[in-house]
Amino acid sequence: MNFLTNTLRYGSIFAALLGVVMIIQVVRVQAENKIQPANDPPVTPPSKPYAQAVAATGILEALSENVAVGVPSPGLVSKILVKVNDPVRSGQPLFKLDDRELRAEEITARAQREVAQAQIEVKQALLAKLDAQMARLLSVTDRRAISDDDLENRQQDVAIARAELTASRAQLSVAEASVQRIEQLIERLTVRAPRDGQVIQLNIREGEFAATAPKSPAMILGEIGKLQVRADVDEQNATRIRNGQQAIAYLKGDPSVKFPLRFIRIEPFVIPKISLTGSSVERVDTRVLQVIYSLERPADAPLYVGQQVDVFIEAPNVQPQP
Repeated sequence: MNFLTNTLRYGSIFAALLGVVMIIQVVRVQAENKIQPANDPPVTPPSKPYAQAVAATGILEALSENVAVGVPSPGLVSKILVKVNDPVRSGQPLFKLDDRELRAEEITARAQREVAQAQIEVKQALLAKLDAQMARLLSVTDRRAISDDDLENRQQDVAIARAELTASRAQLSVAEASVQRIEQLIERLTVRAPRDGQVIQLNIREGEFAATAPKSPAMILGEIGKLQVRADVDEQNATRIRNGQQAIAYLKGDPSVKFPLRFIRIEPFVIPKISLTGSSVERVDTRVLQVIYSLERPADAPLYVGQQVDVFIEAPNVQPQP
């Protein structure tokens, strides 16, 4: 009995000591895994250049905005006429779509035009014949040799022939219009530059199918010799934005590169923030006011369309109305 009692007593003490040891071990492991304090950021963020400023995120664009070139109708790309970085002039061909189906229709339309032209020649010959017969009848001096019914029938034949000639000429006009329509549709399949600029991006290749509503445009043009910044100002700060406010931009990732901005306009329509992907379905919970600034390229750092910049707009705090 005493042995059993002692065993239970010492066993309880040992279990208590083991529990204490386990608790100490757990505390030690947690202390070792404790989150270390955050280090300084790898790149020091830019400091505000103004005493009172609104910070915004901007994206570099070509001057007068980028032009997303589409296609007039879906089809296969038969030929690419430009490359990335090529300068283009307004009206210059950029690429061509497959036009073989329209070329086949053009052959049929031209044949129909020739048929209509031949019909006119036939109707003209028939009218000339009837006019000659009518002239011979009218040249008869003795009216008793010609009945009134015969003369009236001849006159009606001439009138019918004239009407048929007019109808044939109308059919020729329709055939010519059909040929011109097909020629314009064929010309339309050569996509041309809407204005001067430079090819920034090319998203199609020869042999690929070009759709009218693709995920990305077939080609993007822009005047990258001069750039502009589209700054997204949070709607909470929109009341502090005014026309003509000064601003300075810093290149994201390299705050040593900064350049002054020149105000262009405020786009007076607050939109969902889509600066990261440019997609209208990007899930965001922020709405922004867009302010457009132009800039001169800095000589010491290259800039590329689509880069993000940190923008600081000189904007005093709005005093609440009493």
